[in-house]
Amino acid sequence: MSIEIVYETHALSEDNERGIATGWLPGRLSAQGRANAADMGRRRRDDGIVAVFTSDLRRAAETAQIAFGDSGIPVLHDWRLRECDFGARNGSPAVDVKLDRLEYCDRPYPGGESHSQALARVAGFLADLPSRWAGQRVMLIGHLATYRALEQATTGRTVRDLVADEFEWRPEGWEYRLG
Repeated sequence: MSIEIVYETHALSEDNERGIATGWLPGRLSAQGRANAADMGRRRRDDGIVAVFTSDLRRAAETAQIAFGDSGIPVLHDWRLRECDFGARNGSPAVDVKLDRLEYCDRPYPGGESHSQALARVAGFLADLPSRWAGQRVMLIGHLATYRALEQATTGRTVRDLVADEFEWRPEGWEYRLG
């Protein structure tokens, strides 16, 4: 039985606005991000979602709390939905991390993980979903690594191709069917 997945990135963070690659640092939503999160809640609360899964990093957890905290929809935190761990480069300028990102598809960032490891981590989360949520509609709030893992699971594209792509944020998010 398949699972419907609604995916949205965490709302705009202060680091996003400053051009920082937050990675595994907690981050914090900006004023615009808090407004975006409230919009997400208005858009998605009556969308048939039975559970919301979010990265445990502060910027994603804060997005979920603002959007769904008082909705009655369970919000579940899972570390496997985190962004790629850029290791020593967490908190670096995003333009620098983006510039040589293809060098870290299979080789870990110093003190961190590779993009392949990050996608495998998220894939482990996706593999666990059917044990409780088969046949239902759930929402994931995460990061670029979450998006790439969903794209890989549904299209079979390589990690290198996914990392090479330019990411374009969609205010309405993405929808996937697994299984």
